[in-house]
Amino acid sequence: MSDRIEQFLVHLRLGKRSSQATLKAYGTDLRGFATWLAARSTALEQVGRLELRRYLVELEEQQLKATSIQRKLASLRSFYGWMQQEGHVQKDAARLVKGPRAPRRVPRFLTVPEVDALLAQPFDAGWQGCRDRAILEVLYSTGCRVSECASMTLRAVDLDEGYVRVTGKGDKQRLAMLGKAARSAIGEWLPHRSRLMADNKQRGVTALFVNRFGKPLSSRWVFETVVARARAAGLQVHLTPHGLRHSFATHLLDRGADLRTVQELLGHARLVTTEIYTHVSVGRLRDVYDQAHPQGRSAGTTRRRRQGTDDAATE
Repeated sequence: MSDRIEQFLVHLRLGKRSSQATLKAYGTDLRGFATWLAARSTALEQVGRLELRRYLVELEEQQLKATSIQRKLASLRSFYGWMQQEGHVQKDAARLVKGPRAPRRVPRFLTVPEVDALLAQPFDAGWQGCRDRAILEVLYSTGCRVSECASMTLRAVDLDEGYVRVTGKGDKQRLAMLGKAARSAIGEWLPHRSRLMADNKQRGVTALFVNRFGKPLSSRWVFETVVARARAAGLQVHLTPHGLRHSFATHLLDRGADLRTVQELLGHARLVTTEIYTHVSVGRLRDVYDQAHPQGRSAGTTRRRRQGTDDAATE
């Protein structure tokens, strides 16, 4: 089975252009399943829905989170779908297997005042302060993932038109908008970047954000920068780059953006992934409903007041 797994991972890397993180997750999940089969002396061709269900039950007994089990099942579904397509098995054993229902978590996000506090904190005028401010502004303005921010290239940025070409999962590209504050922050950072590149004699580095040696920042470095700056701003929440992505989507929807637009800006392949953010618009929808619907709260209050006046007049 190990040979089949490696062939499948090559298919993902070359055919699907999957990211390294995706390849690592799939490899871990499938090798774990292979170990489970080997312990039971079960051949790959003998695996059916019953064996897969037993595997999932054992994962539940190990108290794995439902989300982790669902991810492993998704890996198995992709693997067996490919196996059937390649003719290695006759039936896709994983296609109809259901995993545990995972609770739908509401993403954490910052309020607008919290974002203002984060971005309005004092940044020093040196290269690090300008770079950190630009990172925060770009993350909030574009809603990009931390990996997308770290891999963002100088060539992809168009400050005149106010957009950046973001390379997301599977090397898919999309346009993300740069607001006035983000464009200003990038503009202040670029001279520092040029100086760092010249001082370190770096050539051929295309990354927008670099360290003091003129080398591209890692995703981990961007992550730690956001955490440190959130702490410096005195925020009482544990903020990560993905928290800024959630805030980006939340604030757009809360101000009337349609779901399809937000899906496009976030780079989601499926609309259902974006729908998790619709919870934030409940308050706005309630306000609109109360003001516009005949039986809304405001209308009802007006009606009751009018009725009370009429009753008093009758008496």
